[in-house]
Amino acid sequence: MSMYKKKIITGMMGGLLAFSLAACGGGNAPTGSSAASGGGTSTGSSGGKGTTIELAISKSSQDSIFVQQNLLDAFEKETGIKVNLQLLPAEQTATVLQTKLAVDETPDIVQYNLASATTDLNLERNFEILDNEAWASRLLNKEVLSAYGHIYSFQLSQDTGMQGVVYNKDMFKELGIEIPTDFDEFLAACEKIKAAGITPVFMPFKDNWAANIWPGAAFADYAEKNEPTLFDDINAGKKKWSDVPAFADILQQQYEVYEKGYTNGDILSDSYDMAVGKFLNKEVAMMFMGDWLIQNVADKDPKMNLGLFPIPYAKDSKLGASPLGGQLFIPKKAKHMAEAKQFLDYVARKDVAQKIVDEQKFVSNFNDVKTPELPTWKQEIVDNYITPKKTVLTVDAHMLVDRSELYRLLQDEFAGGTDAKGVLSAWDEKFAQLMQDKGAEGF
Repeated sequence: MSMYKKKIITGMMGGLLAFSLAACGGGNAPTGSSAASGGGTSTGSSGGKGTTIELAISKSSQDSIFVQQNLLDAFEKETGIKVNLQLLPAEQTATVLQTKLAVDETPDIVQYNLASATTDLNLERNFEILDNEAWASRLLNKEVLSAYGHIYSFQLSQDTGMQGVVYNKDMFKELGIEIPTDFDEFLAACEKIKAAGITPVFMPFKDNWAANIWPGAAFADYAEKNEPTLFDDINAGKKKWSDVPAFADILQQQYEVYEKGYTNGDILSDSYDMAVGKFLNKEVAMMFMGDWLIQNVADKDPKMNLGLFPIPYAKDSKLGASPLGGQLFIPKKAKHMAEAKQFLDYVARKDVAQKIVDEQKFVSNFNDVKTPELPTWKQEIVDNYITPKKTVLTVDAHMLVDRSELYRLLQDEFAGGTDAKGVLSAWDEKFAQLMQDKGAEGF
């Protein structure tokens, strides 16, 4: 494993461990405007009051706290700076941002995922180093926001998204269903739920990334238990994705759930933004997704009793832990660098940050912002999976290339255009080309 990859994964795991700890109070660092700027040099003008800055974000992330209208309005009222949102197609976010960065149509702020930004967006070349921002001195866990030894991103939280099967705990209790511990038990649970007139699993695969939740966690768990060097070997060109029979089996399992009629009928027409309503209306019992969905549902109805368990592809599987997501980045070619940094300063300010952390039940990453009492569902994840170390970083943490083509292939499997083995064979070809384009050794 490369030294950089070790640093990234160590930082991510540090974030997981910190999840179970409440952030302490104290700290007297100033929370006003930035000190010196980071490693990049601003090429744009500074307009201050009356300026409009552009914040680019995927349409699938419109529930992000950083783009909530009340926050943007409060920032504008105080500073006179307006934030305009550029909503990017979910399935083309990486491609659109790559194009914008290449042709200098650069947004002032980008919301993205740090692990993905290192592979998709050429982090070092395109984004500002934020080491010297005033808020950086208040961070409890710099690693989850860092790469290549520098802080490149901003977040108030230090906890990562946990991925598995979101389920309605009350439905399970009413139907006498225990949490499935393997695939046969999972299918049996689906059959019982279906017999009760409820859709067992909601698959919103119009958003093709959603098809990666099952394999993303299961592939990683399989590798950790059976071939610890597997992803290093794949990234070095020593092994192909299709060389791992278990990967095809895992993909076939997810397809079998659909094939047996345990899902919504229009999986390629239904999208993630329908998921909250499906759970609120008790139309579905489960979904392969991250714990962010539980929070989204709880925001609408705190009485909904949802939980999360590991992808049951095999016995004793671990809960998937995605790299920390939803960070903010400032491009080096931002046209309004000072104003973009002012937005981060504002969100990081103790009173603003505390309000957001309290509302979102974040595990605070600032030494003067306290972590609130966690909701029951999140505390259960801490107690049952994080503290006893029953989590595994998803495949996303090991990928060195853009994964959008893999997502499209997974979607194609459900459209009938290929099968599980075909997905892996086609991904082998695309993966090799992407690695060649990066100049990776072994390809």
